[in-house]
Amino acid sequence: MAIGAKPPSLPELVRAQDRLTFIYLERCAIHREANAITATDERGVIHIPAASLGALLLGPGTTVTQQAMVLMAESGSTVVWVGEEGVRYYAHGRSLAHSSRLLEAQAALMTNQSSRLRVAREMYAMRFPGEDTSGLTMQQLRGREGARIRKAYREHSREYGVPWKGRTYDVEAFEDGDAVNQALSAANTSLYGVVHSVIVALGCSPGLGFVHTGHVRSFVYDIADLYKVELTVPLSFELAAEQPFDIPGEARRRLRDRFHGGAFLDRCVRDIRHLLLPDDADDELGLDENVVQLWDGSRRTVAGGSNYGDGPF
Repeated sequence: MAIGAKPPSLPELVRAQDRLTFIYLERCAIHREANAITATDERGVIHIPAASLGALLLGPGTTVTQQAMVLMAESGSTVVWVGEEGVRYYAHGRSLAHSSRLLEAQAALMTNQSSRLRVAREMYAMRFPGEDTSGLTMQQLRGREGARIRKAYREHSREYGVPWKGRTYDVEAFEDGDAVNQALSAANTSLYGVVHSVIVALGCSPGLGFVHTGHVRSFVYDIADLYKVELTVPLSFELAAEQPFDIPGEARRRLRDRFHGGAFLDRCVRDIRHLLLPDDADDELGLDENVVQLWDGSRRTVAGGSNYGDGPF
């Protein structure tokens, strides 16, 4: 009886920072052929190497087979289901890491008020180069971030000659938003998918956020906010000025072009490591080490796979 293809080992998979950021598919049938994902529509078939893909965005009209999903999971790739016009979002994936080192660091930092505030301050410091955020409260940080965002919107509004009336987002009425808001929603959805894929690939929890809280993707929103003013905000005003026929589709394509080359993935990986394990941010962290240990109380561990009973079996 056939039991299916053997899953690839983690060292055989492409590192998160070396992968394609995302591919968006709609109105096609998605299958598996060997170690590739195939997408079939009336125009033909394309092959996508699963092991080199960060996130696969599935839009309206897509169907996917069980074997295709198995391959994506084995490859450590994230699958994101995107609703009409990219309004709704859902994601799932498997870590590329065997080690829980980053996850444990994330949980320890997030569950201690002092260390959580320290990480949140560092997140804001990464957005305000050259500014000292060490003594600011969360309320002061939020106020400074709000002012920075409003300033960015005003500057891009003047630069591209596009009126800006404020950020509005209605899941149930996407087309009622103006061009800038439509482009922002579509571009941010793609950004969330890419960031989610990196977080999951590194073995971190998407739900353990430092600034955002209470949502299963709180950490995704934390990390994505590091890049919006640089990436999705100017792109959205640019598209609003050009008024292309398909604003959401063009937003995804332009963002994909800006991700091309892998520099963003490498940056995202480095930023997450810097926030969670700043003393080891330049190391490989041993995330592919397949070692299971047992907790021995306090901070001690002992080797797993051993019997610690007093007598023989």
